[in-house]
Amino acid sequence: MSSTNVERAAKAEQLRITQAKVQRSLPLPGHPNNHDEDDQPNRVGSYSKGLPHNDLGEVDDDAYDAMVLALNSQDPDDFEAIPMGEPNISKRRKLVNPQAGLAFDLAGADSHHLFLCPPPRFDSAETAGEMVENYWMALTRDIAYSTYEGASTPPLIKKAIDDLNKLSDFRGPKINGKVTTRTLFRGFAPGDLDGPYVSQFLLKAAKFGADIIEQRIQTTTPGKDFMTNYDEWLAVQRGTNPPPNTFDPITRYIRNGRDGGQYVHIDVLFQAYFDACLIIAAPVDPDPLVTDGFGVPLNPGNPYVASDNQDGFATFGPPHIKGLIGEAAVHALKAVWFQKWSVHRRLRPEVFAGRVHNHKTGKASYPIHKDVLKSEALKQVFAANNTYLLPMAFTEGSPLHPSYGSGHATVAGACVTILKWFFDGSFVLKDPMMPNHDPAHPDVDGTTLVPYEGSDKGALTVEGELNKLASNIGISRNISGVHWRSDYAESLRLGEEVALRTLMDFRATGNEDFAGCTFNKFDGTPVTI
Repeated sequence: MSSTNVERAAKAEQLRITQAKVQRSLPLPGHPNNHDEDDQPNRVGSYSKGLPHNDLGEVDDDAYDAMVLALNSQDPDDFEAIPMGEPNISKRRKLVNPQAGLAFDLAGADSHHLFLCPPPRFDSAETAGEMVENYWMALTRDIAYSTYEGASTPPLIKKAIDDLNKLSDFRGPKINGKVTTRTLFRGFAPGDLDGPYVSQFLLKAAKFGADIIEQRIQTTTPGKDFMTNYDEWLAVQRGTNPPPNTFDPITRYIRNGRDGGQYVHIDVLFQAYFDACLIIAAPVDPDPLVTDGFGVPLNPGNPYVASDNQDGFATFGPPHIKGLIGEAAVHALKAVWFQKWSVHRRLRPEVFAGRVHNHKTGKASYPIHKDVLKSEALKQVFAANNTYLLPMAFTEGSPLHPSYGSGHATVAGACVTILKWFFDGSFVLKDPMMPNHDPAHPDVDGTTLVPYEGSDKGALTVEGELNKLASNIGISRNISGVHWRSDYAESLRLGEEVALRTLMDFRATGNEDFAGCTFNKFDGTPVTI
């Protein structure tokens, strides 16, 4: 073995040690939760889906204790001993990967070295406000986003806005302190309120090598919601696996909450950001079929921007960018899975709605804030279904892992941050588009793209549309009924921190000499890595 090889091996070892020490030297956060697990009787504010439940949908204490024991002991055998609610294994849904948050990473931050603030408490006005929004998201799931604004705003959209503006603690975006047709169901980051509701990166075609990916999707049957019957709801809480959804035979662009919900139901978790990367990087193509190519320049800090004789490839180039998106997604999932299972164990909105139903019908009494109990949303849900349960977009409701934080939103925060680091976020996108809306002819509704003609059509930037992409993905999970607004908002920030810490380690491993790449975080503040 040559001395050069020995020196390289020693240098590689020392680099790993040095970077591990850098990560270790950063402040260690505490991991407080909202104390619902201890303060609410019968664990009614905590996640328990899949475990045995009584007829009120309250978890069996021994089963819950067994789950907590396994999470605390970290013994794989203890996880196998957790009692499940569905006795028939062939019909049973299984807990989703509770050991993932216990795994280690060899790049970026350890999952336990990141912070996610406690979610709103079960009895808080903020949770009530989030639940009212979830009800309205379900009620308006089939209304096209493009109809929210203008002279013909649908009556249900107007009612949703009026109801949300009556809440004592609603933290969605507002204009002059009010929810409006422009802010309804949108995100909080710069660019989220600009242009059409759906990000250009979920609409434009993408070049995947020689393949052209047109982003029409297979969506589900309009007007068909699930878990509005109490017995069905209870069976799902106990972990019974219901039949699959039914589907629209026509593929369409994402035009409403149901479409967005189906996208995030079965997406490959980094799919939207991989496609966005393809769209950003593709050269403009004169072929009218391919209107996706923005030809976005690299971040000005990229070391190869100023090089006269080199391009990036395995570092700072296309394979590196695309590969790092997938890597960041895995880091993000480990980080949020630790928070889900080992710290917060927050109940899902579908379960909170079950508590509301049993409270309103007098079967139980829970400390639910009056804002949801007196809301117009609750009246509308009951009028439609004769229960107070949350109409779900998926037959199975939420997945079998706790609500907070959101895996989709954490991955969104991480992957979008990676893309901001590599590309020039100030670049203005050309020819923004939106799905066509033709309710008089359902067979063609949402099947083509038409130009967006809003007054801000010339101001849609890469950064803004990437922020919107992250929000579209995170909030589509809320519209499906499986997450809360705070799940999305705080998890986006967690994913951003995951990516920043991963980029810190990559920055230290490259041979290139550069001052770093600068971009804006989700709160609008600049950062350089």
